[in-house]
Amino acid sequence: MKADPQYAPEHLALEAVRRLGPEARRWAEQKRAERPDLGPDELAALAARHFTTLARVSGAVSGAAGLPGAVLDVGVLAWTQARMVLHIAAAFGADPTAQERATELLVLQRVHKFGETARIALGVAAGRERASRLFTGASGRPLTRVMMTMGVRLAQMAGIRAARKVFAKMIPGAGMILGTWVNSAATKDLARRAAIHYRND
Repeated sequence: MKADPQYAPEHLALEAVRRLGPEARRWAEQKRAERPDLGPDELAALAARHFTTLARVSGAVSGAAGLPGAVLDVGVLAWTQARMVLHIAAAFGADPTAQERATELLVLQRVHKFGETARIALGVAAGRERASRLFTGASGRPLTRVMMTMGVRLAQMAGIRAARKVFAKMIPGAGMILGTWVNSAATKDLARRAAIHYRND
């Protein structure tokens, strides 16, 4: 993502499906075996509560850590939210390992408005050099600028609609509270949209 910060959400979505999809599928299978009385909506609600709690914790930590914490938090938050969406998809019977989930992640997280543009962006991101250039700084841009670009793009993915909300987490004495609130609100909103999408899919 550092070598290609403009496509950070696309790289994250692709990796989330690859790495987290199997985990979400196992979770849904286990929960159905343990609690056959739970329907898809109840399973989705369990996932939403769990990952909203994780989002609150990361928001509080980032609020106490200043700018580095704020930039790191949007990446952690976007990853946590991707895990949640994949768990909600599995709760409603969608295969969380299917590549189409990456497209849906980007649309549900409002990185792209339409599935077609999300698919094109994913194709562009997947076709770029990645592993060998991730940490080389080959883009030629100063690291601070790269991190800021990546932070803003991931903040967009995580539902933090304006960059000032990220930086507001650095306000002395208020950062922890604000970080918790922003992360929780964004994650709850995403959970609601994901449940509606997979319920009606």
